[in-house]
Amino acid sequence: MSETRQSYAAALVDALHDGLRTDPRVSIIGGYVLGLGPQRTLTDRLKQDFPDRVFDPPTSEAGNAAVGVGAAMAGMRPFVDLGTGSFSYLAWSQITNEAAVAHYMTNGRLSAPVTFHLLHGVRGGGAAQHSQSPHAMLWNAPGLEIAAPSTAADVYGLIRTALASPNPTLVVSHAKLLGMETAVPERKSPIPFGRADIKRRGRDATVVATSLMVHYCLAAAEALSKEGIEVEVVDPRTLVPLDEKTILDSVSRTGRLVVVDECPLRGGIASEIAATVAERGFRYLKAPIVRVTRPDVPVPYSLPLENFITPDPEKIAAAVRCVLTAR
Repeated sequence: MSETRQSYAAALVDALHDGLRTDPRVSIIGGYVLGLGPQRTLTDRLKQDFPDRVFDPPTSEAGNAAVGVGAAMAGMRPFVDLGTGSFSYLAWSQITNEAAVAHYMTNGRLSAPVTFHLLHGVRGGGAAQHSQSPHAMLWNAPGLEIAAPSTAADVYGLIRTALASPNPTLVVSHAKLLGMETAVPERKSPIPFGRADIKRRGRDATVVATSLMVHYCLAAAEALSKEGIEVEVVDPRTLVPLDEKTILDSVSRTGRLVVVDECPLRGGIASEIAATVAERGFRYLKAPIVRVTRPDVPVPYSLPLENFITPDPEKIAAAVRCVLTAR
C-alpha cells in the first residue's frame, strides 16, 4: 500500500470530517480544535460542509463539556474541544463525575459516548498555566477511555474509533505535534483501542512513550544505533485500555525498560507503566526500570528553564545507557 505524508493537524481534521460525513449523530462543540496557531484554518472546511453540526460557543469549558455529556446521553456523538489542557480542570466534574460514571450510575440504562479533546504539553513559553498534561490525572477516572496519538495516521484512526465508541473518551494532542508531518497510508482507517504500535524494533532495551515523546525516543534510538545500541520503541497509543501484553512481550525480549513521559514524575504515566511491568514482568528485568519525566515543579516561562526540565532525546539516550550498564 502506497504512503504519503500528512500533518497531524490535517489528519485530525480528516477524521472529524469523515466522522461528520458518515454518522449524523456526530457534532463538534468548540471552535479551537487546533489552537490559535497556523493550523487553525484547517478546520474551516468542517464549518463550511457541516454548518449545522459545528458549534463555536462562548468560552466555558464546564458549560461546553456539560452540553456534550447531555447530548451524548440523548444519543448523539459529540466531539468537545476543551482547548489547552490546563483548561480541562474547569470541566473536571463533567468529565469524571458525569461522563465517566454515567453508565455505572444508571445500571447501564444511560451512557455518555462523548469525545473530549485537548492540547497538552510544553510548547515554548506557555508557562505553568498553558503547558500542563492532565491526562495522567484523568487516568485515575474509571470509565474514561484515553488516547494519546503520536502520528497523523494514529490520530486519524484513534479519533474515528473514539467517535464510534460507546464509552466517553479523552483524546490528547501535543501542541508541538500539530504541524509535524508523518507517513499515512493511502486509505486511513480506524485503529482499535488497546493495540500498541512498535515504532522501532530493537534488542537491547525497551523504551515506552506516547504522544510527542515517541518522536524524541525515536531520535534517541537513532543516535544510540550509531553506538551499536538497538532500542525498541513501543507506543501504547491508548492509556485506557493499555496494551500491557505488547509492553511486557518487548521487555521479555530486551530485559531492560525506560519509560518516557512529559507529565511530572509523581503519580504520572511513566510511574504507572513502570509499576505494571515491575508487578507483572519482574522476572524479565535485568536492571532497574528508569523513568524519564518532568520533575514535580510548575513549567517555567523561561525557555532555557523549560528545556532544562523537559525530556529530550539526549536525556532519553542517557537513560538508556544507564539502564544498559545497571545490574
